Amino acid sequence: MHRLLVAGSSELLSPEGKVLLEARGYQPKSSASPQEAVALVLEDPPDLLLVEKGFAGDGDRQLIRAVSSCLQKANIPVLLALNENDLEPEPDWQDYPVDDFIVKPCKPALLLARLELAQARMARVFDNNPLSRLPGNTSILRAIRKVLAQEGVGFAVCYVDIDNFKPYNDRYGFSRGDEVILMVARIIVNVIEELAREDSFVGHVGGDDYVFIVHEEKAEAVCRRILHNFNMVRNLFLSAEDIAAGEFVGRDRQERETRFPLLSLSIAVVITGDGRYRHSGEIATAASQLKHYVKKLEGSNFLIERRDSCAASRPLDGREE
Repeated sequence: MHRLLVAGSSELLSPEGKVLLEARGYQPKSSASPQEAVALVLEDPPDLLLVEKGFAGDGDRQLIRAVSSCLQKANIPVLLALNENDLEPEPDWQDYPVDDFIVKPCKPALLLARLELAQARMARVFDNNPLSRLPGNTSILRAIRKVLAQEGVGFAVCYVDIDNFKPYNDRYGFSRGDEVILMVARIIVNVIEELAREDSFVGHVGGDDYVFIVHEEKAEAVCRRILHNFNMVRNLFLSAEDIAAGEFVGRDRQERETRFPLLSLSIAVVITGDGRYRHSGEIATAASQLKHYVKKLEGSNFLIERRDSCAASRPLDGREE
């Protein structure tokens, strides 16, 4: 089901339109309150948004801004419903950064076609991970290049990895593994929303690897909270037997039976802004070196490469028991 948030007057989506959308796999939810609509976007983002121009005064632009800055589900298609006379003079599309528009009254078949087109266009242009819905590799590279271009401004590019995930997946199954992947994605997004919202970014490389970017001074607090929150919920995804043993039995890459520690997180943090790094590949290489070291440590840990050190020569040990 594609969840559609309809923000505007009660006439925006007709009963016939609602029936047609539901028959085609959409789940419309209407809101006549800007405050309610913004809360829905922040707490449980929809897959698409249909918003009425002039919705409760400035409510349309507030809602569009909330969608544009949504970390939990990036690149939500936005359609603006307007009157024909709103096109003369033409709206300032910089003020309304939407993906398409439809003229009211919204004819059901045309609205369906616009929604389908918006989703198809978004799939072509963007690279959201199909499981977590977070931005993928192309968007991650773009975000890293953006912070590298801001000389003198320190950002922390943070690479997150779930330790022992492959043997966990083999033991517990792909469905349970997907639940862990989603759980970690939500923890990262929620912590950054709470502690480091401004100029931040969260992406999903794929599998059990993630990248997030925050201002340098926020990195330590964010990493500590992510590890703390992960350790608080980790046991929900483990059997009582494995929790009691403090380990689980699985097979290594050579298919040998091996005992593995319980799930943990490793975060490698590379600092930009001093001109040391000029290319995203250099960031990835430095992070790989840090991650190689931090994954050898017991439990969940993070390492921050300080500006006055070579790669991980004087890291901060952020171990969380």
